[in-house]
Amino acid sequence: MNTIDWEFMISAFPTLIQALPITLFMAIAAMIFAIIGGLILALITKNKIPVLHQLSKLYISFFRGVPTLVQLFLIYYGLPQLFPEMSKMTALTAAIIGLSLKNAAYLAEIFRAALNSVDEGQLEACLSVGMTKLQAYRRIILPQAVRNAIPATGNTFIGLLKETSLAFTLGVMEMFAQGKMYASGNLKYFETYLAVAIVYWVLTIIYSILQDMFERAMSKPYRT
Repeated sequence: MNTIDWEFMISAFPTLIQALPITLFMAIAAMIFAIIGGLILALITKNKIPVLHQLSKLYISFFRGVPTLVQLFLIYYGLPQLFPEMSKMTALTAAIIGLSLKNAAYLAEIFRAALNSVDEGQLEACLSVGMTKLQAYRRIILPQAVRNAIPATGNTFIGLLKETSLAFTLGVMEMFAQGKMYASGNLKYFETYLAVAIVYWVLTIIYSILQDMFERAMSKPYRT
């Protein structure tokens, strides 16, 4: 029975860390775009804006119902067939677009639920004292909704961080792809992939700690 080569596993970490910046860049960039898109979709669906509401529901249904890998392939390999000018799109750009579109659909439902969790009477009270609807959302509704949406949004980011590993199928040299090449060159698959798993695990722990600190900071005004 073969034993685990712990020394080799430890030696794999520096190689994996080299690809960490591209993994974090993908995750953070995709999350920023997903938050913007998700908020827009949530506001459209909550206010039931004609036509846009139906289109938003269709968008959310599609991107929640299709596997992420299929979405990435559609964007990187499929769209250039319809729009030749998109053939210049890099694999990294395609990965960020695909992850953004997919997670915007999930965040739209999270944000919609968070907005619905704020009592409608608060909006009516804001309007009664002369605020516009935009001012009411910006000053009163959204700050409370953000607090309510933090836990689920954090879980979405953790899932997104792990989904960046799918970008290797497009040729992006992120952390999982780096590990795959390292394992193939040394034939130490278990040790290498275990090291990859540990790095993702540590990133998740670090983010969970930061999220917990942010949640506590956001909850301070509501403590008695």
